[in-house]
Amino acid sequence: MSKNLTKRSEDYSKWYNELVVKADLAENSGVRGCMVIKPYGYAIWEKMQAELDRMFKETGHQNAYFPLFIPKSYFSKEASHVDGFAKECAVVTHYRLKTGEDGKTIEVDPDAKLEEELIVRPTSETIIWDTYRGWIQSYRDLPLLINQWANVVRWEMRTRLFLRTAEFLWQEGHTAHATQKEAVAEAEQMMNVYADFAENFMAIPVVKGVKTANERFAGAVETYCIEALMQDGKALQAGTSHFLGQNFAKAFDVKFTNREGKQEHVWATSWGVSTRLMGALVMTHSDDNGLVLPPNLAPIQVVIVPIYKGDEQFDAISEEAKQLMARLRKLGISVKYDDRDTHKPGFKFAEYELKGVPVRIAIGPNDLANGTFEVARRDTLTKETVISADIVTYIQDLLEQIQKNLFDKAHAFREAHITEVNSWDEFKDVLDNKTGFVSAHWDGTSETEEKIKELTKATIRCIPLDRKEEAGICVLTGAPSAGRVLFAKAY
Repeated sequence: MSKNLTKRSEDYSKWYNELVVKADLAENSGVRGCMVIKPYGYAIWEKMQAELDRMFKETGHQNAYFPLFIPKSYFSKEASHVDGFAKECAVVTHYRLKTGEDGKTIEVDPDAKLEEELIVRPTSETIIWDTYRGWIQSYRDLPLLINQWANVVRWEMRTRLFLRTAEFLWQEGHTAHATQKEAVAEAEQMMNVYADFAENFMAIPVVKGVKTANERFAGAVETYCIEALMQDGKALQAGTSHFLGQNFAKAFDVKFTNREGKQEHVWATSWGVSTRLMGALVMTHSDDNGLVLPPNLAPIQVVIVPIYKGDEQFDAISEEAKQLMARLRKLGISVKYDDRDTHKPGFKFAEYELKGVPVRIAIGPNDLANGTFEVARRDTLTKETVISADIVTYIQDLLEQIQKNLFDKAHAFREAHITEVNSWDEFKDVLDNKTGFVSAHWDGTSETEEKIKELTKATIRCIPLDRKEEAGICVLTGAPSAGRVLFAKAY
């Protein structure tokens, strides 16, 4: 199998685009800006989805589903929200097609115009809060903890597979609470759930923080986030959780009777991650040979490849492989035995290397005679010969080692690419000559934030929650600053 991938050092963007397609994760579709997620890519998303869904339910959330179409008037009820999404909305104006006068073409029927246009869901706050008005009457109905797995549409002009597409898959949580304290705790909890998932399943270290007012979600009082660093030194927002205050409750008149018998507006949160995580997974771990997948998210954790001549050898190797496969599967390890006779072992080795399968086991006639297996690990591209009696324990331990190694490697990279600066000259020098996060003082004003973005194209990714409370002066204005923030160029 010829991979012919562009090297990351030559053109990182081209490498990423080629890898997503060649590794059978996704491809562009006939609809501009939309992608087809192929079975292998979708299998990774399914594992992400299953684990996140488990984590959501363990924290008391339930799944529901809300309409894809949202009346335009709903968006007018929360001014900052509509401003944030107005330029990205796809709008349905008619409800019927008709055959053209030539009897062959199809055209929109001008007599089928909708009385009110429908917005194709860019996010669901408006339709959900209109629904919640009928669900919430008393403090006994709270908290209301709902999650939705869905697709959304945001009209992107410049698209890129997984990272930015006009339609993408995601989950969006929407919760209602009796008090501000409970809602803030919910928003923080979900940020921590995302961070736990990113670090322990995706093996991606993240910085937990809050967004600046300029970068907050439209309609939010506070936006919590997790920020990751990709191998090219650009930041990627991996998940957000929003404290919405009472903005949507007031806009949609969602009230409850409290324990004292008084009417109050509820307090709200929303939070979400999307198939953008697929892009983060690719860019954090993969190399010039292809994907590198953490075992916790790999659709195939172990692949077994037979090396044989003739039916007799094949049958003997297959018997050994199937026994090993059964033992591993009993431990919850996903295993594939590739017994295709249409491809040679070398082709298979290259294919599974490209697809990032964490562990490859080769079995040949010499292995049968010696009671051994050849075990190759994808993360380090090294091989070991393991005796049959130890193989199952060895594979269990190896998968844990690979998971930890990928996280440790990504964490070391991130730490080596956080640079503290204390002046504008240092700030510009780092952005011009290095990559990664720049830890700098900022005076807290939107004007300074916008000016820095204009001058450097770097944005404030977050105000880290564990940041040092170190007094200093803003790198641009020289005004007092109470702590540091993280700047970076980002996806």
